[in-house]
Amino acid sequence: MAVSTLLGLLLFSASASAHCTRELLVGATDKYVAAQAAGSASDFAALAASNVTYTENEVPMAISRSILTESIKIDHNRSIHDTVQCATFTEIIAATNPHQYVIGTRMLFGSDHMISSVESIVTDRGDWAFNATGYLYWNSLENWDPIPEDKRDTREVVQASGNAYFERFQNESVVVPFGIPCSRLEGGASTAPLNMTGDSCTLAGLPSTLVVTNRRFVVDEVMGVVDIFLGFPGLDRSQGTDPMPDSHLFRIEEGKIRYIHTVSSCVEAGCGMNGTIIPQSKKVQRVRHF
Repeated sequence: MAVSTLLGLLLFSASASAHCTRELLVGATDKYVAAQAAGSASDFAALAASNVTYTENEVPMAISRSILTESIKIDHNRSIHDTVQCATFTEIIAATNPHQYVIGTRMLFGSDHMISSVESIVTDRGDWAFNATGYLYWNSLENWDPIPEDKRDTREVVQASGNAYFERFQNESVVVPFGIPCSRLEGGASTAPLNMTGDSCTLAGLPSTLVVTNRRFVVDEVMGVVDIFLGFPGLDRSQGTDPMPDSHLFRIEEGKIRYIHTVSSCVEAGCGMNGTIIPQSKKVQRVRHF
């Protein structure tokens, strides 16, 4: 019985990954970005299964009432594609849009090639270190080209390198494979000025007693990138230790972290930091078009 069960699981795993090609996933992320630019929730919904689950900042909602109903001028987008898990992650920077956004979206696909799950972190003024103009600027200085085939790390190395970052959050003895140089871009604020040619990721400091759970990975070894969705405890001081919606995107080169991009949503403007993140003001509500 155990042997037959194991065989069934292996066959399921093989069939789940076999249908999932890079071309399929690239086509889907291209259509997602186009739908967001057009504000066409219906175009995006056509890619999704009838029972798709959709969340924004971990709040369930209908796609017809989501950020996808808003036409956004997109200055930059980057997607990674995980053919093993049938999953994607897309980063969107809208710095010249009348309402600035930085968005991170994770999508999962079913065996019918339709999108089965969408998690979006939609950030704007008042979220953690938000500055879409800064995000766009620092991103423009970085190189995220595909890794040459003979220099690609394995999927396992790419994932482990990013995961070590969060293991270090609760254990100072964990060695994080920061490269030289390494820089971290949080909401639009970069650590690069701390050391333009060295490891500014370490200089910026890390927690040592923080347990980060519910990590969800998207791995693209072709791009040398892993994205980790998670709940970040205590990010919004007004919410105590409640975990906040967070995405960390890691660029890995030869087993070392080169870049980190974060997108983190808060409940209260300024994340309960009494104006140390941004001047206190009520967050501007998004305009919805129905």
